[in-house]
Amino acid sequence: MLETAWARGWATRPILESDALIAAARREKGAGGLGADGAWRARLDVLTDALREEAALTSLGTVIAHGQIVAALANRARMADWCRRYPDILAQPIRRPIIIVGQMRSGSTRMQRLLACDPRFGHTRFFESWNPLPSGRLGPIDDRRLRGWFGLRCAQWLNPEFATIHPTGTTQADEEIGFHNVSIFGSAFEAQWRVPRFAALNEAIDARPIYAEFRRLLQITAWLRRDHGDRPMVLKLPQFTQDLAAVIDVFPDARLICLDRPVSETVASSASLVYSQMRTQSDTVDPHWIGREWLRKIVLRQERTARARRAADVAQIDVGFEAVGGDWRGEIRRVYRLLGVPLTVTVEERMARYLERPQHNRLARHRYALGDFGLTEAGVAAALEGSAANGAASVPLQAA
Repeated sequence: MLETAWARGWATRPILESDALIAAARREKGAGGLGADGAWRARLDVLTDALREEAALTSLGTVIAHGQIVAALANRARMADWCRRYPDILAQPIRRPIIIVGQMRSGSTRMQRLLACDPRFGHTRFFESWNPLPSGRLGPIDDRRLRGWFGLRCAQWLNPEFATIHPTGTTQADEEIGFHNVSIFGSAFEAQWRVPRFAALNEAIDARPIYAEFRRLLQITAWLRRDHGDRPMVLKLPQFTQDLAAVIDVFPDARLICLDRPVSETVASSASLVYSQMRTQSDTVDPHWIGREWLRKIVLRQERTARARRAADVAQIDVGFEAVGGDWRGEIRRVYRLLGVPLTVTVEERMARYLERPQHNRLARHRYALGDFGLTEAGVAAALEGSAANGAASVPLQAA
C-alpha cells in the first residue's frame, strides 16, 4: 500500500538523510531551532547512513524510522527552547536517584514497577519517556498522554508480540529510553534496526554529555509535574549497564540496585525481543546475527558495569532475577534497607497486587531458546571466559 501511494504521488516517500530529517523536525509545530551542529549531528549522520546501507528496511520500516527520528529531533528542539524560556527548569533538583542497573530482560522492569508502588518515590511514565515535552499542536493543552496512547496503540497493532514481551500502559512506570532518542543515541534504535555502525559509535564515545541531556530531560519532566524534588526518582534503563561510569559521574549521589540473571537466559530473551522488533520493519532479518551481536553487547555491558562498580563510591546492592522470583518480599526488604526507607504494609500490599495483575503475568507466555539464535550454552560460556580473561571480575556487594 505504501509503495502504491508513493508511486501514484498520493504520499511522499520519506527520506532517511540527516538534512531532510532535520528539516521535517523544524516544520513540526512547537519545535524551535536545533542549535549548532554538535555530536548529536555526527551520530545522526552515522545512523542515517546505517539505516540506508545496513538495515534493509521495508517500506513500513522506512516510515517508522522516519517518524521516530523526526519526533526525536523535534523533542530535541523543544528541550532547548523550553530551557531558554524557563531557566528555572535547570534549578530543578534531582536528589539521590535510585538507579536500577540491569541488562535487557534481567527483571529491571519488574523491580522498577515494584518500587513505583511506593508513592515516596518518583518514576518516569511511558508517555513522559517518549514524549518529554508538549508538542504545541493543541496550543496550551498538554498532549503528551494522547501522543503516548496513540504511539503505544500503533506499536501494539504493528507488533502484537510487544504486549507479551514488554507489557506496559500509557501512564505506567517505564524506562527512560525515549530520553536517549532525543540525543540520537542508544538501544531504542539498535534494538529495532540492524545498524552495527551506529552501535559501534555509541560504544566508543564519551557518554557523559548524553547523560547531562538525560538529566535535563528529567528536570523538565519534574518541572512539568510541579515536583518539588523531595521524592527520589527511580531510574531504569538497560543502557545504563553500558554507560554506568558516565551515569555515576552525572548522578554522584545515586543508589544502585544491580540486577543479575544467568547470561544464557538474558541473551536468549534479549535476542527474542530484538528479533520481534526487527522483523516488523525488515524482511531480511538474520536471527543468528542477532544472537551473536547481543551476546557480544551483553558481555561488553557486563564488563563495563563491573569496572564502573568497582570504581564507584556509591551505595549499591546485588539482586538476583531468580531470587526475586522465589522470594520477592525478602529481596525488596533488602533493597529498602539499603535505601534507608521503611517498607510499609500498605506498600507491600500494593506490590503484591501488581505482581498478581494479568498484564504482568503475560510475561510467562514469552518463549525463547538460545538455539533459535544460533547460540549454545558452551558458546555463551566461552564468551564469558574470554571476558573474564580480559579482567571483568565479579563485583562484591557493597553497602552504603
